[in-house]
Amino acid sequence: MPHQILSHKEIQYKINRIAYQIYEANVDEKEIIIAGIEGGGLNFAKKIVKVLKEITTADINICKVSMDKKNPLQSGVSTSIKEIDYANKSVVLVDDVLNSGTTLIYGVHHFLRVPLKQLKTAVLVNRNHKKYPVKADYKGISLSTSLHEQIQVEFKTNSDKVYLL
Repeated sequence: MPHQILSHKEIQYKINRIAYQIYEANVDEKEIIIAGIEGGGLNFAKKIVKVLKEITTADINICKVSMDKKNPLQSGVSTSIKEIDYANKSVVLVDDVLNSGTTLIYGVHHFLRVPLKQLKTAVLVNRNHKKYPVKADYKGISLSTSLHEQIQVEFKTNSDKVYLL
């Protein structure tokens, strides 16, 4: 039986808070790259971008990060913008759920191939089951869950929800 962890209103609050935290950490930047991991991370990134565009005059550019989440080493990581377009810029890598850290660590590794001004990470739900030394700089909620439990994030128009399964 799914148990709702976050309502639409609570998720909107967390998106706004994370966007303001990103803005505060990048107040002097002319451009910020928001890199969303394909799937829930990209959907979450788009919602953060929408708020950032309302609160800053900096150029906010979205970047889609693609990888096979089950086997990122084999598939590799690709981005919708070229390395030269994010080199020496401030980048925020976004995913919906931080579980083991595999997806984020491969995403971070990809971006570190070029010099950056800074690289931060943002997640809606941090599950605290990391097997890699990666942390979320910005997080909506931290949950201590058992390994057999799952988190399901639904991004639907005016009906975003997070469930514990």
